[in-house]
Amino acid sequence: MIYDTWVFDLDNTLYPARCNLFAQVDERIGQFMSDYLKVDRVEARRLQKEYWRNHGTSLRGLMLLHDCPPEEFLHYVHDIDVSGVEPSVALNDALTQLPGRKVIFTNGTVPHAQRIMDRLGVSHHFEGIFDIVASAYIPKPERSVYEQMLAQHGIDPRKAIMLDDMAHNLKPAHDLGMATVWVHTPESLVRHEQSGADKTHIHHETDDVVTWLEAYLRG
Repeated sequence: MIYDTWVFDLDNTLYPARCNLFAQVDERIGQFMSDYLKVDRVEARRLQKEYWRNHGTSLRGLMLLHDCPPEEFLHYVHDIDVSGVEPSVALNDALTQLPGRKVIFTNGTVPHAQRIMDRLGVSHHFEGIFDIVASAYIPKPERSVYEQMLAQHGIDPRKAIMLDDMAHNLKPAHDLGMATVWVHTPESLVRHEQSGADKTHIHHETDDVVTWLEAYLRG
């Protein structure tokens, strides 16, 4: 099928998980929570994961339970070294050949996404970034956020496809009529298996976005 809009997640999807950027973000989330809540790192880690499970992101938990200013949190946790992300000629070539519009849909921020895309050398392919600020800090996989993203960018979900490294983030996309690609990592595979969730909302799977795009382009 030819899709008229391609919706890409950013972290561990547009670039490979081996770049290990999220480990840096994860570490800084723990440090921020330790400082902000005035707890030790062990307790901060526990709360970090508890809030992620219960509220979708650690930030959402901090906002709801501790009145945390989101701008302060996001600026701190995205202040990372992105030099591990190298320009990708193969990704650039695939996106050049890919018909249709391209949009980034991320639980991160526009500045963070822009830094990554600039490192990859693919910023010029994307017409927009729908980030956590645009969603009023409500994260994927809340369905209303997907509806807002589709409306803001004028996307017909029946003619769109979404790629994400988290299987549960693809469920609302599927339910709204989008095709889905799970760009899984070893961690997300284990997490999905442990959850006992099915894969009926996943149309395609890969462990590398460039490989999958090249196969799609070959037909």
